Amino acid sequence: MVVDRSGIHRAHKLDSTLDHYHGKLQWHLLPPHCGHHLNPIEGFWRTMKDAIGAGRYVRDLHQLYKRTRQVLTAHQERPIYAFSW
Repeated sequence: MVVDRSGIHRAHKLDSTLDHYHGKLQWHLLPPHCGHHLNPIEGFWRTMKDAIGAGRYVRDLHQLYKRTRQVLTAHQERPIYAFSW
């Protein structure tokens, strides 16, 4: 499992889950602040947040759902984030 150093990946709430999979998972920790170069999902999330409007007001969850669906549907037609090494 490849993980960045986000707090959620180090949370004590995960201890029981990690204990359950002990010996079955191999952890690969990415270096701090590696960004989208080693962790392409970060580029995807950044693009999604920009397209949907992170930090902007949405009337309700249905409006947020519709906007998210529009962005993801457009992604099927053209890549939302081009990844290359």
